[in-house]
Amino acid sequence: MPDLVQLFPFPLDTFQLQAVAALDAGKSVVVCAPTGSGKTLVGEYAIHRALAHGKRVFYTTPLKALSNQKLRDFREQFGHDQVGLLTGDISINRDAPIVVMTTEIFRNMLYGTRIGETGTTLQQVEAVVLDECHYMNDRQRGTVWEESIIYCPPEIQLLALSATVENSGQLTDWLQQVHGPTELIYSDFRPVPLEFHYCTTKRLVPLLDSSNKKMHPQLKKQRPPQRQPGRRSQNRVGLAFVVGQLQQRDMLPAIYFIFSRRGCDKAVDEVSGLSLVNEEESRRLKERIDIFLAHNPDAGRAGQVEPLYRGIAAHHAGILPLWKGLVEELFQEGLIKVVFATETLAAGINMPARTTVISSLSKRTDMGHRLLTASEFLQMAGRAGRRGMDLQGHVVTVESPFEGSREAVHLATSGPDPLVSQFTPSYGMVLNLLQTHSLEEAKDLIERSFGQYLATLHLQPQQEEIARLEKEIGHHQAQLDTVDEAILADYAKLKERIKEERRLLKILQQQATTVLAEDVAKMVPFAIAGTLLSLKGKHIPVPQPVPAILVTKLQGSGQFPYLVCLTHDNHWYVVTAGDVVGLHAEIPRLQAVDRLAPPTDLPPSPGQHRRGDADTAAVVSRMVQPPTLEELAPEVKEQLDRMQQVEMALENHPARQWENPTGLLKRQKHLQALRDERADRTDKLAKYTGRYWQEFLDIMDVLKHFGALDAADNRPTELGEMAAAIRGDNELWLALALASGEFDHLDAPQFATAFAALVTENSRPDSWCRYKLSGVVDEALGGLHSLRRQIFQQQHRRRIDAPIWLEYDLVPIVEQWALGENWVTLCANTSLDEGDIVRILRRTLDVLSQIPHVPYLADHLRLTARDAKDLLNRFPVNEDVEG
Repeated sequence: MPDLVQLFPFPLDTFQLQAVAALDAGKSVVVCAPTGSGKTLVGEYAIHRALAHGKRVFYTTPLKALSNQKLRDFREQFGHDQVGLLTGDISINRDAPIVVMTTEIFRNMLYGTRIGETGTTLQQVEAVVLDECHYMNDRQRGTVWEESIIYCPPEIQLLALSATVENSGQLTDWLQQVHGPTELIYSDFRPVPLEFHYCTTKRLVPLLDSSNKKMHPQLKKQRPPQRQPGRRSQNRVGLAFVVGQLQQRDMLPAIYFIFSRRGCDKAVDEVSGLSLVNEEESRRLKERIDIFLAHNPDAGRAGQVEPLYRGIAAHHAGILPLWKGLVEELFQEGLIKVVFATETLAAGINMPARTTVISSLSKRTDMGHRLLTASEFLQMAGRAGRRGMDLQGHVVTVESPFEGSREAVHLATSGPDPLVSQFTPSYGMVLNLLQTHSLEEAKDLIERSFGQYLATLHLQPQQEEIARLEKEIGHHQAQLDTVDEAILADYAKLKERIKEERRLLKILQQQATTVLAEDVAKMVPFAIAGTLLSLKGKHIPVPQPVPAILVTKLQGSGQFPYLVCLTHDNHWYVVTAGDVVGLHAEIPRLQAVDRLAPPTDLPPSPGQHRRGDADTAAVVSRMVQPPTLEELAPEVKEQLDRMQQVEMALENHPARQWENPTGLLKRQKHLQALRDERADRTDKLAKYTGRYWQEFLDIMDVLKHFGALDAADNRPTELGEMAAAIRGDNELWLALALASGEFDHLDAPQFATAFAALVTENSRPDSWCRYKLSGVVDEALGGLHSLRRQIFQQQHRRRIDAPIWLEYDLVPIVEQWALGENWVTLCANTSLDEGDIVRILRRTLDVLSQIPHVPYLADHLRLTARDAKDLLNRFPVNEDVEG
């Protein structure tokens, strides 16, 4: 094993020693530690170790810029010839023992198909370092890290270097499951401790108290920021004030994070009058900048050359990469004192500072305005404090109209966010896997994703509930095993039938009652004394109609008289016509009532009643029983008979042999409810656990629809192999466009422009370009409209979210550049920033560099693609990487 003392002539931190020991034990290792704490040293040890064994190491990074930086660093450290680089279209010394590459290139190599043909292999590779492994959280590219870990041969050690994340244990456990023995080395120790500050319009004060867990007492009396319409500038903390405070307190150099390019550029203008460097630094700056501009006269950032002489710069994606590289070098040398940067600078570029300033604790996103996440805040804060240079790093949060000290304290004291899975099957993934794997093997690989692992953990309560249901179902089933299910089922049917027969009887009774009541209402006014009535209503509230004889009528309050009646139980009642539910005119009237008179103490108002006497009792005894509803309505009688037959069948049913057949039915019903719940939960569980595989199958369906996948054997066709050989956001779209014949007649500049249209996303709708698209390219792109619509329909039907770019407005700049337009003129004819122009041209270059390696293409198309690439690949678009 390499001698640590010789390799690193300084004492190592505990976590570094632990990681070295785990590597020496032959394990894969996950190192989670704060930004700037020295994780890279563990990667360097892995390289020394492999070299000592005569083996090789692949060092992967998420960004080309990071790969280029690592190439420079490792060449200085290990020797020029010992290090190679693979970043898509660039291949340098690829058989070297140390090869730096983007993680995507490593993933493509693991496919074992054309897209991974880089001219080198995994032979003799002892370890692979996955730098910035927390990029697994990246929504667009996180899947690359998961695939790399899943496909990597188990005999290769993996060293995952990550910023602190909440669930590092889960990441390690997953790695152990899918790759092999893995050890977690976790440290939250910062070699350069951070002090948090809060800046208002008047002062810079400590944010946290001595415990570093609560708000500083000075801030507790601070009023929260007030948003006042129309007075925005008065509420904002001035940039010059903040920078001045940092200069006074010896807190420079600083990275000042602002979440917009325009904001960064405006900040440079706002403080351009300040000079932050001494005479010696000013002399060195002038010398370096003048040499740079002499070699690259078109690369100077408009309006930012003069501020750079005074130690002030901006850094964002809109800046020309060459100028950005100069800013990074000067900052690393301590010559730039403040750089205004978007948060992309926090993503791994080696630019540590004494202080980081975070201008706002919220930002605008595609999903609206939101507070920063804890991980975003920590990533930026972690840039503060240079090891070996600063005793303390400083993080300054600036008060804004939107957030105050409470939000700052919350973020400063929050732990990191957990890693989530961004695993997403794509056309390229499906086609490359199915070239070298069976469908079953592909399914096994997909189901080994970190997303599947997390889903399994999150669904554990669901699985436990299914297990509980299984147990309860077994218990109830055992109780019913001695029961003949057919007999019980027949009994259950009869129980349901009796319910239905009773329901029908009730309906028929109500209908018959309603019809009779309508007849009664017409007859009551003409009823005479002695008529037999049936009473039930508001003034005689009884469950069943009461037989009664009409004795006399009294003057009512309305048009109908009150009725004075004598009921069958010898009671006098005063009722209204509405209380009469039956009038039996077919029964002769009882003449004996003619000699009766109501009691003198019976008030003449509805609802009043009195007990009768012996005379009334004699009359009542002669009262005839009125006919029943069944006698009046034959359909009610028929239904009653049917119901009684079912009741008889129930009474004599074989199920009566059991002690409590109704209880058994309830148990059986409960058992069925449990089975239904189990089926529902199992179905949902299957859908969720099988989500990634279902997405894979959906993509297969689209590929089969367009003939890229053979429906019989699930192998890629010629078109499928074409798509598999291309890297892009939608490989199927690019392959179909290439195979369509629409581009066959284009010359090199036109070909470059057409392909730029397929890979360019215009994320800023207000962008413009003065150049016009040539008619030939316009016509070629127009020929793809129908194909694009078909892809969209197929993707929409299966909820596949792969972009189908077809950009017309901005790509004319590609054609003009290919035709030889100079850089200054090109930039003057578009609203795009220089960095955006370079990005469009480089993205086009990337896809053009792949086309010659796509199979089944006509030779003239390969030649056209090479010519187009050569036309685009000139300063300042070409990447400045020495071979």
